[in-house]
Amino acid sequence: MDPLLWTLAILLMVVGLAGVVVPVLPGTPFVFFGMLIAAWLDQFQRVGAFTLTVAGVFMVLAIATDFAAAALGAKRVGASPVAITGAGVGTFVGIFFGIPGLLLGPFVGAVAGELIARRDARRAAQVGLATWLALALAVAVKLALTFAMIGLFAAAWFLA
Repeated sequence: MDPLLWTLAILLMVVGLAGVVVPVLPGTPFVFFGMLIAAWLDQFQRVGAFTLTVAGVFMVLAIATDFAAAALGAKRVGASPVAITGAGVGTFVGIFFGIPGLLLGPFVGAVAGELIARRDARRAAQVGLATWLALALAVAVKLALTFAMIGLFAAAWFLA
């Protein structure tokens, strides 16, 4: 049973890393639960409560970053509620179009929403750009937090 659980732990961490960038997958929670399984399999000898608590805090921060990014980016430039909703819809629709859809979906959705709400193309472009930049920054923050989780875990595991 242990080899299967070790495989699951490693698989969760690897898939979690991909999920930090791909919005469909809950990346940091996958990484965290992979770490938790690995620590449990080792009876928490190398990775204990402190390490897992800090990793859990990083996970919560990453999730909060994800939820706040598009709304804060769009609100920063005074986007309409329709534009903020459009960014969410664009992100969801973009999932079905691969990487180009993931990159362009939030921008197109925010622009479309702002055009519907205010009919100002220049303003819509500003809102779309702000939304996209906020999402890109959120991915960078989530990657940094996830790599910090992995580094903390690796340090606890190998230096114990």
